[in-house]
Amino acid sequence: MRTRVFGASLTGALALCAVAVPVAQADGGSGDTTITKVVVDGDNKVVVGTSGAVTVKVAVTAKDGSGIESADNFSLSGPDYGFFTTSKPTCVAASSTTSTCTGTVKIDPKVDYLSNASAGTWYVDAWIDAKDGDFVWVEKAGSFKFQRAAKLTVNATPEPVKKGKTLTVTGSLTRANWESLKYSAYGSQSVQLQFRKKSSSTYTTLKTVKATSAGALKTTTKATVDGYYRYVFAGNGTTGAVSATGDFVDVK
Repeated sequence: MRTRVFGASLTGALALCAVAVPVAQADGGSGDTTITKVVVDGDNKVVVGTSGAVTVKVAVTAKDGSGIESADNFSLSGPDYGFFTTSKPTCVAASSTTSTCTGTVKIDPKVDYLSNASAGTWYVDAWIDAKDGDFVWVEKAGSFKFQRAAKLTVNATPEPVKKGKTLTVTGSLTRANWESLKYSAYGSQSVQLQFRKKSSSTYTTLKTVKATSAGALKTTTKATVDGYYRYVFAGNGTTGAVSATGDFVDVK
């Protein structure tokens, strides 16, 4: 496996120091400093494709009677020896005792040698310092899903179609292969076929379709009114959710 330790705004010397520090450390601290919340990218999900850098924001909220002074760079660790380090966090006070410290890290699949096996549950390690000298260190203070991006296509035929006739809806499900930097078939996954009327903004689920081992999707449905058909994949622990762009069908 190819791995790399990296972080936003890190010098070469600092990056080397990060390599030398073990990710796994015992929890510890002094005084009344506590971590109350950890949020990664707003929803605790980070989805990375095969091109284009992704900036990940890690926000750690902490509390101490004297107030929060600062935070060390957060460490992110996951399967297959995955390890990232954020930039130096900026702490913003919400009150005299509570602050949220936020750091970022840029992940570029073309540069950072991601392993497919690294997808899954990741953890945030955090060290917070209080104004009175208290501190807290928590390994696995929070968790998030580090996911491979997915793509879905859809095509409903024939177009146009007579009312009451059968439509055949095909498509394919693929996901990012971080090692080849290409998208490859994601087979044997359940995908929903959804429909919305031309006059509506809401999709409803018609049925669940299982992709073939090659990621191919195919099913049939009756044409009733003008509208849009799409496939939707809910995602899972290693792969992000995705919805195909709706395919419009004119019903005569």
